[in-house]
Amino acid sequence: MCDFDVIYAHQDFVIINKPCGISVHKDNAEIGLTSLVAKQLNVQQVWLVHRLDKLTSGLLILALNERSASTLSQLFAEHRIQKTYLALSTHKPKKKQGLIIGDMEKARRGAWKLCLSKQNPAITRFYSMTCEPNLRLFILMPKTGKTHQLRVAMKSLSSPILGDSLYGGNDLDVDRTYLHAYRLQFEYQGENLDIQSLPKEGIFFQKQSVVTQIHYLVK
Repeated sequence: MCDFDVIYAHQDFVIINKPCGISVHKDNAEIGLTSLVAKQLNVQQVWLVHRLDKLTSGLLILALNERSASTLSQLFAEHRIQKTYLALSTHKPKKKQGLIIGDMEKARRGAWKLCLSKQNPAITRFYSMTCEPNLRLFILMPKTGKTHQLRVAMKSLSSPILGDSLYGGNDLDVDRTYLHAYRLQFEYQGENLDIQSLPKEGIFFQKQSVVTQIHYLVK
């Protein structure tokens, strides 16, 4: 496997661009992602402090020592790390921007569903813009960190993510699921960090109409 792109390097952690299709867990692979990164960095171990779905590409923080692993995990637990994602859909949403709030329950085939109740809700802020007919760009900012939260949120808008077969976004024959962790904003040891990485994989992410809107929305 080729080396991972290191987007940001700190003495306590690195932020890599995880490719689509790579699991943060070992799964059935002979060597897991953390072992691969540790080998690339020539260190004994790195620590996973948050997760991205296998089908999601983008920014992933890996701690370089136990102390920073604990600190960063706490920041995530307290929702003090702002995450921003880019997604594409070929379906018109029920609304173009706003908040998606609701409890999540397990559904069939490993999927989840959004409920009307709000006892322990998943919360996602979003806005969107048309790129071209039947193709829309979404900016997703989760305020919580539930399993499949963004994929379920998009499904609830009647705009499943392009390429997401589990939630009904597989109406086209595409090369990937179009969800990318684009931006991380947080404070670490008194320093305000704003790390960004645009998607490098995916035919639809490279379409000029999409590139134009991404640069307009995230500038």
